[in-house]
Amino acid sequence: MRATPPRKRSAEPAAILSLAALLLAGVPRIGAQTADDGPPVIPVGLDCYRMWDRWPSQRIGARAYMRSTYDRTGGNEGADASHFLFQLADDFNVTLDVEGPGVLYFARYNHWHGSPWHYVVDGSDHVLSESSTQDPDKLVNGSVFMPASALPAPLALTWSTTMGADLMWVPVPFAKSFRMAYGRTHYGTGYYIYDQYVGGAQLSQPITAWDAAAPPGEDVLALIGRSGTDIAPQPGTAEGESVGITATEGKVKEIGPNDDAVVLDGRAGHGATLRALKFSVPRGEALDFGRMRLVVTWDGRPNPSISAPVALFFGSGTLYNRDNREYLVRAFPMSIRYDAERVYLACYFPMPFFRSARIELRGNGRTGVRDVRWSLRLQPLGEAPDRLGYFHASYRDHGVPERGRDLVLLDTRQAEGGGDWSGSFVGTSFIFSDRANLETLEGDPRFFFDDSRSPQGQGTGTEEWGGGGDYWGGRNVTLPFAGHPVGARDPASAVDAEDRIESAYRFLLADMMPFGRNAVICLEHGGTDESDEHYQSVTYWYGIPSPSLVMTDRLKVGDPSDERAHRYLSPDASAPYAITSRYELGVDHVAGAGSGEVFPAETDHGRKTGGTSEFTMKLERGNLGVLLRRKLDYGLPNQRAEVFVAADDGGPPDWIPAGIWYLAGGNTCVYSHPEGESGATQHVVQTSNRRFRDDEFLLPRSLTMGRTSIRVKVRFAPAGIPLFPGFPLPELAWSEIRYDAYCFVMPDWRPEP
Repeated sequence: MRATPPRKRSAEPAAILSLAALLLAGVPRIGAQTADDGPPVIPVGLDCYRMWDRWPSQRIGARAYMRSTYDRTGGNEGADASHFLFQLADDFNVTLDVEGPGVLYFARYNHWHGSPWHYVVDGSDHVLSESSTQDPDKLVNGSVFMPASALPAPLALTWSTTMGADLMWVPVPFAKSFRMAYGRTHYGTGYYIYDQYVGGAQLSQPITAWDAAAPPGEDVLALIGRSGTDIAPQPGTAEGESVGITATEGKVKEIGPNDDAVVLDGRAGHGATLRALKFSVPRGEALDFGRMRLVVTWDGRPNPSISAPVALFFGSGTLYNRDNREYLVRAFPMSIRYDAERVYLACYFPMPFFRSARIELRGNGRTGVRDVRWSLRLQPLGEAPDRLGYFHASYRDHGVPERGRDLVLLDTRQAEGGGDWSGSFVGTSFIFSDRANLETLEGDPRFFFDDSRSPQGQGTGTEEWGGGGDYWGGRNVTLPFAGHPVGARDPASAVDAEDRIESAYRFLLADMMPFGRNAVICLEHGGTDESDEHYQSVTYWYGIPSPSLVMTDRLKVGDPSDERAHRYLSPDASAPYAITSRYELGVDHVAGAGSGEVFPAETDHGRKTGGTSEFTMKLERGNLGVLLRRKLDYGLPNQRAEVFVAADDGGPPDWIPAGIWYLAGGNTCVYSHPEGESGATQHVVQTSNRRFRDDEFLLPRSLTMGRTSIRVKVRFAPAGIPLFPGFPLPELAWSEIRYDAYCFVMPDWRPEP
């Protein structure tokens, strides 16, 4: 492989030689694995940080969900705060309720509101709090999470550091169940990310109940504490030597406004992983360099996987440094640092490629940039292509947003030629105003994976997604995984046009979100999709163009022919009934939109039962577990059932338990948002017009592998939980509108020769 100079300049010969020495000398691959070894190991718990070099790995059998206190009507009531699934007591207001093993990887609260919080892990109640809770009407500067030993910085940070939010990245594993409840309800806003796994998936460690007395490993705290520094392996160190790291560097005297500078263009017979990508320019060139475009193409593919403005790619909407900070971005995978003479940009996302890589800088069309220096660090590749994903940074200039419709930051069905992709969503960097307008920050993130029409990720606001609260108070902040690096407090405070550019970033590591077919990453513009600000976004993701989740069957309940074909049997089920409703999306109408309903109601048919249902589903023989998705009537709350699986071999079924399928809450929630921090809990019942929902259950590999069809039995096991004490129980039943079977598989993909 050789480094290629820009069109009119030359790279230094030493850079060419060092890179060629690594990749053309046939360096042996390290730890090579192929599809025959089975799916890649999935890092779990603190291993997600220790094994951060596994960021590109396929997470086959892992599912991530983001739940929150969002307004169930699609609006922005209470800034999406204080909507509870149910209240077991006035000081026990439940926001998250999960059955089955999993890991909570992230929780966000606005300031200390809601503290103390109950984390009920496998039936044991752990009370977490924040030091401001002791006198909730007075701020405690330098506040901390408690117990402090279990929730230390930098994995747990409070509002005085984050400028408005209490953030917690300490993994909380649970073997059977997890429930989160707020002790107070004033401004009780929050969102939470947790994972669940197919039984039998290859996990880096077994899931055991969280030990609140055991502090996170010092090695992990030290690693995250190094954010903003060079965290990637380096040549000449024991770590670097162990994985075969080689570095190269070069410089370009000048890149004209319409020139392309090719930093790297060459082939690697065994592939490689780019472990560090760095640039620097003189401070006086920073703004113009930030407007240039970074373009990266892997393996000669028809479309680049990275094509984004330099500044936004590295986590900031501009390289304007209003207050002469050392860091604009001091994140774990990205940094933007200044000294007296230069600005330094670094990216440490691991970026594997299998045959070739081309890295270019393209002129900004306005002004030239002088004295651009770059460095690369590479590691020989040790895995087969079907086990990894290319790194992508997909840029969108959203222009004038469409009223009533979320911005689509990424739709992999249309990305780089479209089709099926398997991989993981790992973050965003986005501009939400170029006029210093912070009111756009009411917009919620919504994420859809693998054909689901319900968002598997639903947030509470834009600055919440960016790690802040209350619009960061207009201040700038940079944290390891979230931040608001640039932008003035308001238009009057802005020094010039660059200072009015407001941007935020959010990076996902332990809380990354895998997908097996497609990912649609959306963001409201304003609280009800009404903003006309100029958004630009970069969405970071790993993926290869082949599915790891394949749909193999669909049962439409209530359709006689479909029920016969699947041998559907439900003796106590109701007759099919019609439901006219909506999924949980944005608002139904937008004032001034002029186009009627944004999300009109639709009609479907299904059944409900208080007994059992049995049916057959076709599978792919080589499956690695199954995702069973159900469309349901969410008007029936707290639907819970025992799931069993039997071989479909013509004989009497030998039912084997597969777990509990539980969906907490319903389209009726309880709202409590008292005026004061210590105000009495309220019991305001709210019912939305969104009864349709898609929900998922993971069938273990031991019950599905090697089979081309299975019998499934679902036995209703009611969760008789009133909305609040004294509130009458509504009708309880199991709803069935549709069942879909998706098989986890290894992607069938190799790069084109």
